[in-house]
Amino acid sequence: MADEQANTVLYDVSEGLATITLNRPDAMNALNTAAKVALRDALLEASADPAVRAVLLTATGRAFCVGQDLKEHVATLAATREAGDGNALSTVREHYNPIVRAITEMPKPVVAGVNGVAAGAGFGFALAADYRVVADTASFNTSFAGVALTADSGVSWTLPRLIGQTRAADLLFFPRTISAQDALELGLVNRVVPAAELADRAAEVARTLAAGPTVAYAGLKASMAYGAGHTLAEALEKEDELQTRAGASQDHTIAVEAFLKKEKPVYLGK
Repeated sequence: MADEQANTVLYDVSEGLATITLNRPDAMNALNTAAKVALRDALLEASADPAVRAVLLTATGRAFCVGQDLKEHVATLAATREAGDGNALSTVREHYNPIVRAITEMPKPVVAGVNGVAAGAGFGFALAADYRVVADTASFNTSFAGVALTADSGVSWTLPRLIGQTRAADLLFFPRTISAQDALELGLVNRVVPAAELADRAAEVARTLAAGPTVAYAGLKASMAYGAGHTLAEALEKEDELQTRAGASQDHTIAVEAFLKKEKPVYLGK
């Protein structure tokens, strides 16, 4: 299993940037168990590694990720029905939820470099990222209702917050392909770039973040997530807490001194 996991997800760290690459191109990066375990573990490793200051999540081949591997899922359905278990989708609890939480809760920015179709859980993982750079040939699809399932991988939380309840309901109840340009206009993605430039442009964004003020980025992630579910008064208290932390960081001192000297700051990530 370890070798299979290593092949389904590639992991590389260079100059503060962890690049995590889904690597089942022949299966359009469908999520079998090995891939889900490997992705979960890679994200947790990146989150815990103090040498990692940003993460780039991308994929090989013509798809970003088409979601659950339905071939494996059919076998799981048959096995659970035979056993009378009825819990064929324990993968949501065991894999999808930890993956989404690892992306959203790690105290460093995550960039999704979406090279092709992102559907189902693949769509959810892309939405969980902090920033999405998308090839102009990429597309998105919620997919869930198309196979008689409800939302998972955080989509019920992220999608309405990005595009509003009405549009989210439309995409969830009536799954269909959304082009990269339409996704940009809806507010689902941050940048659309030529497909041939996707790898370089996504890496450029991620490297810029990896060289930035990591403590401040962590605070921005935490404050936006907190503000989504709390009152203004509570959000103001959280901003005070997080700003105090950022203000005590070495990078804040570096930034202020560089500003006064009219120099470009070189951040340490702490």
